[in-house]
Amino acid sequence: MAAYHRPTTLEQALAIRAGGGVTVLAGGTDVYPARAARVGWGDMRQAAILDITAVPDLRGIAEEEAAWRIGALTTWTDLICTDLPALFDGLKLAAREIGGVQIQNCGTLAGNICTASPAGDGAPNLLALDAHVELASRRGCRTVPMRDFIDGYRHTQCRSDEIVTAVLVPKPGERARSHFLKLGARRYLVISIVMAAGVVETDAAGTVASARVAVGSCSAVPQRLPALEAALADRPLEAAADIAAPAHLAPLAPIDDIRGSAAYRRHAALALVRDLLAQLASDSRRRAA
Repeated sequence: MAAYHRPTTLEQALAIRAGGGVTVLAGGTDVYPARAARVGWGDMRQAAILDITAVPDLRGIAEEEAAWRIGALTTWTDLICTDLPALFDGLKLAAREIGGVQIQNCGTLAGNICTASPAGDGAPNLLALDAHVELASRRGCRTVPMRDFIDGYRHTQCRSDEIVTAVLVPKPGERARSHFLKLGARRYLVISIVMAAGVVETDAAGTVASARVAVGSCSAVPQRLPALEAALADRPLEAAADIAAPAHLAPLAPIDDIRGSAAYRRHAALALVRDLLAQLASDSRRRAA
């Protein structure tokens, strides 16, 4: 029988993690189904479980001087219920798309990115938010930019002796806002075919000062669209949707699978990005009214 650890301090958790051979459990919404799937295929191997849910101070969202700190045990429901600026609108929209309410009550933002699924709804938003991931080990603490954290299919830069302790979202200007769109085979409870997340900041005249746009489910890892971001700079947000072009999707590498062909995904990604930018412009008009 596999060992089950439930430490009550971060120091204890890091000591167990340093010993190797453990699966870190926060919400468990990915760990348990994955284990059940392996057993279904006849793989009876079971790694020891390191349950960090009793470690204090790892849950909640706090505003710090330069960033918002999202603790590793913060659930999607916590995010939905927390009063946050428009910068987090996109991430909140993604939170409402992740499973049903039961999953949202248990699943964590940190667990979602540690699973590193190409269809993970949280990752494109955190990429657009220019977030950083805080990792702790007995050797100390370090932060990794979200753009580097997921570095391959279901693989991250989290080392075998590290635990994700928080996600840090830097504070932009007051006019920053975000949005998120998801395409699936049905309206609810569905794995993404394509996702688009965006954060824009405008000046008082509605001109784009900065933009970050990310697409998920179209590559092994979520991808930013730097050519599009550059094309949007210093342009009116009202015109943003018309600026997006097929060439801007060059970083994407979609595949054919049961949910859609590569060609369909690429076409849908462009449509979704245009809709995303149009919605951000609409939100800007509504806030100015």
